[in-house]
Amino acid sequence: MPLFSRDTKVEALRRAPLFAGLTRKELTELAKVTEDVDLDTGKVLCEEGKTGQEFFVIMEGEVEVRRSGRKLATRGSGEFFGEVALVEDIPRTATVTATTPLRFFVLTRRSFLRLLDEHPAVERKVMRALARRLVSVSDELSL
Repeated sequence: MPLFSRDTKVEALRRAPLFAGLTRKELTELAKVTEDVDLDTGKVLCEEGKTGQEFFVIMEGEVEVRRSGRKLATRGSGEFFGEVALVEDIPRTATVTATTPLRFFVLTRRSFLRLLDEHPAVERKVMRALARRLVSVSDELSL
């Protein structure tokens, strides 16, 4: 049984910069291929150094983000992480652990790539979003 409505997922996905240029129809297609998950406190969602395959959107609860054992951040309802894992096969840069009971939805790389194959316009928009992000990061580094 789904935990979240499609409209709820569409609105959550719209907030992710990677998907900001997508139309409501494209976001709806993306929402269709996500999976709802309910986890207990203490569960690890992703582990530093291991290859990631998922993008997470937290709907209820909180997670702790740690790198090299040091706490970097707490993320909660409406926040997301792991978008790089959708487009590149690289190790995770942090470990993320549920600090409360957690409800979220996840988009896997396999589902995402399948959607891109079926909807080339989505791929172009995602690539433009990545390019904008790269430019903003390189501008920050050159200051």
